Amino acid sequence: MVYLNTYPDLFTKFIKFGLVGASGVLVDFGITYLLKEKAKVHQYIANAIGFTIAASTNYLFNRIYTFHSQNPNLLEEYGKFLAVSMVGLAINSLVIWILVSKLKWNFYFAKVFAIGAATIWNFFANLLVTFI
Repeated sequence: MVYLNTYPDLFTKFIKFGLVGASGVLVDFGITYLLKEKAKVHQYIANAIGFTIAASTNYLFNRIYTFHSQNPNLLEEYGKFLAVSMVGLAINSLVIWILVSKLKWNFYFAKVFAIGAATIWNFFANLLVTFI
C-alpha cells in the first residue's frame, strides 16, 4: 500500500512492469502462434497456454526487476501471481471473445487490446496482493 502514496515510484514500477510485460508479449504471441498455426490447437486453448507461460516468466522478472521481492516463500508468492494472472487471463479471453466473435476483429489485433486490458489489472493486483 506504500506505493500508492509515492506516485513517482508507482510510475517507475509501472514502466518496469510494462518492460517485463513486453517480453511476456513476445513469449505469449510466440507460443500462441506456434500452437494455433503450427500445432493446430484451438485458438482459445493456444491463447491460454501462451498467456500462462508468459505469466510464469513475467513472475520471475517482476519479482527481481520490478518489485525487488525478498519474500522467502516463493511458492506462496508465485501462487498469488498466478491467481492474479488467471483473472487477467479471464479478462484477456473475454476481450478477445467480444472483439472476435461479436465485432469480427482479427484474432491477433484483438489480442493486442486484450493484453492492454489484462496489463492494467495485473499491475495493480500484483502491487496490492502479490508483492506487498
